[in-house]
Amino acid sequence: MSRNFGKLLLSLSLTLLLAAVGALAVVAPASADQAVRLQYRTSAPGATTAQAEPWLRLFNDGTTTIPLNQVKIRYYLTGTETYRFACSWAVVSCSTVTGAFVRQEGSGQYLEVGFTSGSLAPGRNTSDLQLRFYRADWQTFTQSDDYSYGPQTAYSDWEKITVYVGGELAWGEPTGGDPDPTDPPTNPPGGRGVLFDDFSYAGPADPLLSQRGWTVRSSSGGPGVPGATWSPSAVSFPGGLLTLDSSTNGTAAGTVQTELSTAARKFHEGTYAARVRFSDAPTSGPDGEHVVQTFFTITPLAFSLDPNYGELDFEYLPNGGWGEPSTILYATSWETYQGDPWQAVNTHTAERTSFAGWHDLVIQVAGGRIKYYVDGRLFADHGDMYYPETPMWIMFNQWFIDLQGATGTRTYRQQVDYVYHSKNEVVAPADVLSRVAALRTAGTSFTDTVPSP
Repeated sequence: MSRNFGKLLLSLSLTLLLAAVGALAVVAPASADQAVRLQYRTSAPGATTAQAEPWLRLFNDGTTTIPLNQVKIRYYLTGTETYRFACSWAVVSCSTVTGAFVRQEGSGQYLEVGFTSGSLAPGRNTSDLQLRFYRADWQTFTQSDDYSYGPQTAYSDWEKITVYVGGELAWGEPTGGDPDPTDPPTNPPGGRGVLFDDFSYAGPADPLLSQRGWTVRSSSGGPGVPGATWSPSAVSFPGGLLTLDSSTNGTAAGTVQTELSTAARKFHEGTYAARVRFSDAPTSGPDGEHVVQTFFTITPLAFSLDPNYGELDFEYLPNGGWGEPSTILYATSWETYQGDPWQAVNTHTAERTSFAGWHDLVIQVAGGRIKYYVDGRLFADHGDMYYPETPMWIMFNQWFIDLQGATGTRTYRQQVDYVYHSKNEVVAPADVLSRVAALRTAGTSFTDTVPSP
């Protein structure tokens, strides 16, 4: 072989080798300037659990900033059960964290965690992503056979959870039939049932109320003034409007409060909506009482600081109360409470202005976040530990925080035009109005296809 031919062969070989290396650099799952690493621990290490609690930290060991909306993290599970995802707490904010379950071929699935915004600079990490998921039927489950599960309670690098950046595998070893990460997740599912009622009833004794799953309260007890009466006769439906007329003459014996509640506790994730008329002044008598006008969902408190308690409130105080001197609207999300001594575990958002008149109120419960809307405007965004864990009732009530001891009877009125709920579906406030209008156009005054849990 001549020296020139050898040089030519070597040159061609180097060219082909460099071309091959270049091609490999293009298709490599994680480039050197955008290297990621994931650490994992669990705060629920038991082989069986009521909810799995993977805590994650994502590291950028590369040299370029990574937009978090290009990142997908996959936690692999065994079995086909239906699960629900929640973000308990995150340094990057749970409001930016999403979670959906994607079925794989056979009996596998994975939780895909993503981000709506944010970025991760070189040499930085997300710090804690405290996540959790649980079965939709609230049953305990075995997590020790899940591919991504590990019992460690201290952070360590963990390759059984994968990370994709821009659709390319950047960390970890996937398992099972792994569909294209650009495929849309199949969960959370769309609506699984609808409740709609425009309150076309003859009165509080109308048998349709109980047949359609409503209870007009007559039992004693809180909230409100001790010794007050909860009176069905003060609940009426003139012109198809749920009307709550609560009154007081300044004494407990002369105080009447009002409440309408669903009989079934079957409402959890999804969208809740109602058109509610708040009032600043009494319909009769002198003004000044600390009255509370509401639309809310609630789980019963089984014992003090019960972790399964939940409550999502719109509460309007036209004359203030609870230390507030004047008009205020609260959106409050509860984790739990203790009655005696009083200890409240909640978070709230408030606006100190008049909301007298009709308002469309919407509460969206999905993906670990609770979003409250007033007339289409985002009013509050809560989540983390305050996200409800268990099914709830839907309620409207009007009650008095305390008594001002005024002379004469005062009567305050709250009205509700409709209530709407879509199970397991996030419905935009404008779409709620369109759906309600369509139901009314079709002549539907009531429907309830929400299954019991």
